[in-house]
This record gives sequence, structure tokens and C-alpha cells, in this order.
Amino acid sequence: MPSLDIQISVEEEGWPDEPALLALSEKTLGAAADLLSKEEVQPFPKTAPELSLVFTNDASIREINAEWRGKDKPTNVLSFPAFPLAPGKMPGPMLGDIVIARETVEREAVDLDKTFEDHLTHLLVHGFLHLFGYDHMQADEAEKMEALETRILAKLGLSDPYAGQDPIV
Repeated sequence: MPSLDIQISVEEEGWPDEPALLALSEKTLGAAADLLSKEEVQPFPKTAPELSLVFTNDASIREINAEWRGKDKPTNVLSFPAFPLAPGKMPGPMLGDIVIARETVEREAVDLDKTFEDHLTHLLVHGFLHLFGYDHMQADEAEKMEALETRILAKLGLSDPYAGQDPIV
């Protein structure tokens, strides 16, 4: 399994403790990197690519979302690739940043009738795929990205989060 250098910053109270977040992130993103290295990104980097995970709140992610995407509202996850990358291409030594808002994750987990951890796992995978150039702006891109998410989550014992839905565009 390919290795990753994961840096974590917990900026908001209410998140699980840092060792628990790191363990979940390593398990989740390790499974994602493993699938990508076998099926999509050939060859996967020999040196562990670095990425940062920022666990924050709705107020903070709202500011980031407004500044970088022009959307003045909180969202669940934002990804900032260090370098533009086409899907399936080899990343450099720095993948980028993933920012996740706790309150939004909690609300969505309740709405989706999922555990907080299961929904957070899905969002980590989703954000990670964005760092590798996958997107969901068009239907064909969304189908590809959602299929990868579903296969990675299945490796982790989680059900298809998109079952019965059209691709998110």
C-alpha cells in the first residue's frame, strides 16, 4: 500500500481528538491511495506525498468558500490541490489541502441517517480524489468520481453513498 504524509490541524472544538482523526484519515486515505495506485495513477509516487487536513467549523469554511469559490455559505469539504493535476496523472511531493467543517458534517450525517464517522470517511475520500484531479462539474466526470468513491468506500466496508441518485453535478 502506498504511504502518505498526512498533516492534521484541528481548529475547532467538538472534533474527535487528533490521534483518532489521524487514525481514521490514515485508514481512509490509505485505502483511497491503494485503489488509485492499482487502478488509476501509474506509477504512484515512491516518496510519500504530503497533504494537510484541516478540521474546522462552519464559520471558517464559509469564509474560505466565499474567498476561493465566491460562495458565501458553509460547505462540508473543500479541496485545494497543490498543483493542477489531470485524473490518473502522477502527483508531486505535495498533494494539497482538505478542509472539513464539523457542523455541516454533523447535520448531513443526521439528514443521511449515517454515523458521523461514516460521513466523515466519505468526505475524506471525496476531498482526496479532488486532489488527484477528479471532479464532478459534468455528468461524465461525476460518474467517474462517484464510482471511485463507491469502490474505495466498499473497501472500507461502507455502502454506496450515491445509490439511487443521479450523478452530482
